[in-house]
Amino acid sequence: MERLICVIIGYAFGLLQTGYIYGRLHHIDIRKQGSGNAGTTNALRTLGFKAGAVTFLGDCFKCVFAVVVVYLIYRKTHGDMIPVLSMYAGMGAVLGHNYPFYLGFKGGKGIAATAGLIVSTVNITMVLICIVVFVGIVAGTRYVSLGSLAVVIIYLAEVVVYGQMGGFGVSGSHLWEMYAIAALLVLSAFFKHRANIKRLMNGTENKLSLGRK
Repeated sequence: MERLICVIIGYAFGLLQTGYIYGRLHHIDIRKQGSGNAGTTNALRTLGFKAGAVTFLGDCFKCVFAVVVVYLIYRKTHGDMIPVLSMYAGMGAVLGHNYPFYLGFKGGKGIAATAGLIVSTVNITMVLICIVVFVGIVAGTRYVSLGSLAVVIIYLAEVVVYGQMGGFGVSGSHLWEMYAIAALLVLSAFFKHRANIKRLMNGTENKLSLGRK
């Protein structure tokens, strides 16, 4: 039951669509601009750097806040399960971000929310690895989608390696749950980026460029 509660908590936080809210405050429906996506990259391209930064931070930290809430609720009763419960909360946040019911289940692609989970669940060295890889790929290719997909794959590898090293301090069965959630997040990211992947393969993917504002 606690796993389901954590997913629901995460989903509730994930419903805070930063890009959509920012756009509405400026009398724009971001879902009708650019790629039609409510995430960071479309906000950056269509509304400018400030909008992109606000959207990324908002979508990232809503996942962090979900994890914090789960920690506060379960730290005394399920202290040995906090890492896995945090993963469930993170998965819920990604689901809420990607499929907000009040926007017709049309949200973002979950990368910024996943970034919040990365910050919340692995050590600083692993976070820095993800940042360096993402920045390096995007700087070198200007393909945000390629950098995003690389990061989720690296995160899965980090969760497995860190788990096998005993970094999470949880039992074997809980570890496999964490591995499964990380793998599901990878599958979700690839599913949401399926059009980007097709364009990458065809050489027609849009490269990063700042918007007009």
